[in-house]
Amino acid sequence: MTLKLGCIADDFTGGTDLANNLVRAGMRTVQVIGVPDAASPAPSADAVVVALKSRTAPVAEAVAQSVAAARWLRAQGAAQIYFKVCSTFDSTPQGNIGPVAEALMDELGADFVVITPAFPENGRTVFKGHLFVGDLLLSDSSMRHHPLTPMTDASLVRVMQAQLDPTRGRRVGLIDYRCVAQGAAAIVQRIDALLAEGVALAVVDALNDDDLRQLARASADLPLVVAGSGLAIGIPALHGLAGNAQAAQLPPAGGARAVVSGSCSAATNAQVAAFMAAGGAAFAVDPLQLAAGRPVVEQAMAWARPLLGRGPVLVHATAEPAAVREVQERLGADKAGALVEHALSRIAVGLAEAGVGQLIVAGGETSGACVQALGITHLRIGPQIDPGVPWCHAGAPARPTALHLALKSGNFGGTDFFTRAFEVLS
Repeated sequence: MTLKLGCIADDFTGGTDLANNLVRAGMRTVQVIGVPDAASPAPSADAVVVALKSRTAPVAEAVAQSVAAARWLRAQGAAQIYFKVCSTFDSTPQGNIGPVAEALMDELGADFVVITPAFPENGRTVFKGHLFVGDLLLSDSSMRHHPLTPMTDASLVRVMQAQLDPTRGRRVGLIDYRCVAQGAAAIVQRIDALLAEGVALAVVDALNDDDLRQLARASADLPLVVAGSGLAIGIPALHGLAGNAQAAQLPPAGGARAVVSGSCSAATNAQVAAFMAAGGAAFAVDPLQLAAGRPVVEQAMAWARPLLGRGPVLVHATAEPAAVREVQERLGADKAGALVEHALSRIAVGLAEAGVGQLIVAGGETSGACVQALGITHLRIGPQIDPGVPWCHAGAPARPTALHLALKSGNFGGTDFFTRAFEVLS
């Protein structure tokens, strides 16, 4: 099978989010964890997503990993590279979206790049260059208080321009909704006009799925696109593919069911509360207890083992923003995050060893830590649970025993996600 598209995701949940949309539109897709060895061949698939844990990594590290991923994907035959970023454009004034995009432009010889995190199905739209989360500007949404990447400006043109290297002189422009509504040909004309003006990157408005399909057509010959997962809905059709059930088929699921949650987003807080309100068994991981050296991981496993098989169990460090701030003030944001990630990843491994074969992980950073601790190298993408969140399968040789896994971005999923996800799989 010829590789049609090469993708680089800046976190693991973002990788499955992108792969989910490609699969829904008919592309057989495999997600690989980390940059494969140079000699490793691509899995048999239409698209390969290289999932990195680079969203909040030091800039130089994020750039190096992303460039290495692009080189491997190009060596496998990928003509276009899709740099997948979060639909809430998670980043800081220092990056990492801008620095990685510029490095990939240099690596691929790209003189122009389109940028859109729009994903209308999940309430992410771009209007006049401003990102909306539902009916709110990004800067008015809960992302304003994100503990790692607080987003206080909804203007993606400003956000992106601030992240570019001023010594390179690249400028960011806008392709607005009026142009997009005229179709792919009009977008191509606008790209040509911006290039003539010395603009090298452009934020593109998108209010609905058809806008994204038109942008996919217009950018088909560009070596690099920077987008959330929404743009992916228009790419498979360019290769003559259409949605089919076979693309999302996974082996039958078995084993006990569990959820590990490290996200403290508003959506995940609601999901944890709904799970517990419905009578679900839950164990809370306290970062202060971890910092004090208490055997929290062992306590969580001792609590979980007798419950496995009776129904899904939830182990979480999810908390309201005020509680998160208090912990960060006492421990420091980096230390608190590292303690929780390490503990939850050890718990995920313990659950798998205790017989869990169906595991949901909530939170991008938590997902990255758990997947790495579980030793997973490849994920086959399966059916969608909610927009942006599919079930995946890690089988041999990725793991000695098979595991069905759902990696959920903190902000994604309905309130009943944790219970409904297992119904989808069964």
